[in-house]
Amino acid sequence: MNTVLRGIDRLIGRIVSIAKWLALPLIVLLFLQWPLREFVHAYSREANDLGQVMFALFVAVSITAATRGRTHLAADLMARRYPPRTRRLLVRLGAAFGLLPWGVFVLIAARSNVLTSVRSLEFFQDSGNPGYFLIKIALVLMALIVILQALLDIIRPREPENP
Repeated sequence: MNTVLRGIDRLIGRIVSIAKWLALPLIVLLFLQWPLREFVHAYSREANDLGQVMFALFVAVSITAATRGRTHLAADLMARRYPPRTRRLLVRLGAAFGLLPWGVFVLIAARSNVLTSVRSLEFFQDSGNPGYFLIKIALVLMALIVILQALLDIIRPREPENP
């Protein structure tokens, strides 16, 4: 069982490590939109659409990255004074009653919308470009890795950071 937990932890860590690199092309695409529109008179919508997909993936993973870094849902000034055992309990409770139910709710609520979008390979309405379904897939990715991280935190919370 410990091997499975370590494997899930490594998988989430790899996803977070890869996703952080989406910030660079996202910044480039955001920068290029104006020159493409004003000087090239082409491809600004494509840059915008691709940027939206990258942004969706980046944000989907950043929630779990913040949780793993203990910067999301962390009890701040007061909790730093709590003993480590109490802080570990807070991590477990936050994961069990906050993150886990929220992730499951998102999966259930978005299921039919995401499936419809993926089946039809939904496109961006403004531009007609393909790929809008990838934004909906990012929603599922977000919910799945939030659920997996919550389960890891419930089963074996990491040691809290020292103040």
